Amino acid sequence: MSWSLVLALVWLIAANMLAMIPSRDNHWRRAYVLIAIGIPLLGWLTWENGPWIGLAALAAGVSVLRWPVRYLGRWISQKLGLAKPVPPAE
Repeated sequence: MSWSLVLALVWLIAANMLAMIPSRDNHWRRAYVLIAIGIPLLGWLTWENGPWIGLAALAAGVSVLRWPVRYLGRWISQKLGLAKPVPPAE
């Protein structure tokens, strides 16, 4: 087992442990740290183990960080003009 794969599994365990601890900011600070560590780790993992393992690790990371990914998707669709603006509640 390569070191990049071991570190990716440690990242997944740490992400799940951090998600279990209560947070005042809805885990956003932790998500930023996990993203900052996870992106280079994902690149290294893909470089050493190939694209299929990299895609599997990407899917695992997206499942852990699903809310930041949703907000990123909404932001991109708004910037591209694909999303309809949400009307204010009456």
